[in-house]
Amino acid sequence: MTVSPFDHPLLSALLGDEETSRHFSVEAEIEAALAFERALAEAEAENGVITRDAAAAIAVALNSFRPDTALLRTAVAKDGIMVPELVRQIRMAVGEAHGDKVHFGATSQDVIDTSLVLRLKAIVDHLGLLLTETVLRLTSLEERFGGSALVGMTRMQPAIPIRVADRVTAWRAPLQRHQERLSEQAKRLLVVQFGGAAGTLEKLGEKGPAVRAALAAKLALADAPQWQSQRDGLADFAGWLSLLTGSLGKFGQDIALMAQGGTDIALSGGGGSSAMPHKQNPVKAEALVALARFNATQLSGMHQALVHEQERSGAAWMLEWLLLPQMVVAAAASLRLAAELAGQIESLGH
Repeated sequence: MTVSPFDHPLLSALLGDEETSRHFSVEAEIEAALAFERALAEAEAENGVITRDAAAAIAVALNSFRPDTALLRTAVAKDGIMVPELVRQIRMAVGEAHGDKVHFGATSQDVIDTSLVLRLKAIVDHLGLLLTETVLRLTSLEERFGGSALVGMTRMQPAIPIRVADRVTAWRAPLQRHQERLSEQAKRLLVVQFGGAAGTLEKLGEKGPAVRAALAAKLALADAPQWQSQRDGLADFAGWLSLLTGSLGKFGQDIALMAQGGTDIALSGGGGSSAMPHKQNPVKAEALVALARFNATQLSGMHQALVHEQERSGAAWMLEWLLLPQMVVAAAASLRLAAELAGQIESLGH
């Protein structure tokens, strides 16, 4: 047992995904936060909110800035977030002349939410590639074995004859729909968050929308009105993650059941047993089922996190931090496992 199997030294080999996990590291979070502060200074200088000299001083300081993470850790224990201490350190690095222009008009949630979206952008690309690979693996199965016969099973009882292609289609078609869903959903998910203290950009006045648009463009995100207490975009993405792992779990469950009979499928590279050397356990199939159930369980928590009080919630926000990273890694691991499992199928049907 472990606090998180997704980054456990042993269990992560089965349940983890290194590429996805690195986007949730403290290094990645700080890098994205600094990108926000640099882009904000540039956008504000271009719109006359701060001077170009101030923006240049901020850019120069950020080029060599390395935060004191021990102080950040201490600050998080007090403030609940790293941004106030991070901004203090950046201002010290910029110097007295222009330090007060760092983070001007922004609030901590702008930094944290936009930092998350920046990292989700890379994650969405990664998940998209993994999903394409899995679809291709299933398409290959259909090309190799699609004409072979199977006994159709309804309510886990023998029904009528079907072809392997019929069952593979039930595995592949939902994944293709998930590809379409992800493309459409990304338009709402990958947007900047910039609202200031209470979402009104009060310090920027009439220049607020222009600064926000410029900030979004510099970060290669879409522009959108502030959404700091409107979390439906993240909940929608969590729903997609659960749909995806659920579809992959159905694939895993079918493979495990077929392997149980031993006549409909031949798998290579099954898991071994300490007590029964003859066994070839369908470990990857089992993991797909477990990860599907895990994400389905976590999704209810992401829907709980929709309930933000007034203009900002601390509690609901923290709940997202606990849930979303693990759901993302579970989805990436499921895609990897499904592609590997499909590659281990040596025969299907009769």
